Amino acid sequence: MIQITLRQSEQADQETLADLRALALYDDLNRLGRYDEVKVRERFRNTFDPEYTWIIEVEGKLVGCVALKPKTEAVLLEHFYIHPDVQGQKIGTQVLNTLLERDEVQGRRVILNVLQGSPARRLYERFGFVLDSEDEVDVFMSVHVQ
Repeated sequence: MIQITLRQSEQADQETLADLRALALYDDLNRLGRYDEVKVRERFRNTFDPEYTWIIEVEGKLVGCVALKPKTEAVLLEHFYIHPDVQGQKIGTQVLNTLLERDEVQGRRVILNVLQGSPARRLYERFGFVLDSEDEVDVFMSVHVQ
């Protein structure tokens, strides 16, 4: 098992993480005819909140990020990106295990959206996330954490 570390993000991480988002989503957005070099980064910048975002590191190297934002009715899991060079190594599984054990999600509904056709959907389904709704681009899922 790969040893991962989660560290609190800082505002200074914003551009690095925006670039990571563009890289991680490139194939799926391109397949959907939605890849836009500027918009893919801008959407991240517009919703990035370092207070709720963690950097995923392996051996001190940034390999991903994830955010858990409290909402009135649920907790939003977003900006969960793993660098393509390390995808498929169970890093996402380890991170999701860690996040779903956190006190702030216990007894709450966790919501997310994933792009249509993304392999990440299988990860969420393994953790019990179910389909709430979908459109031509996004799949909206949730799980109630016990």
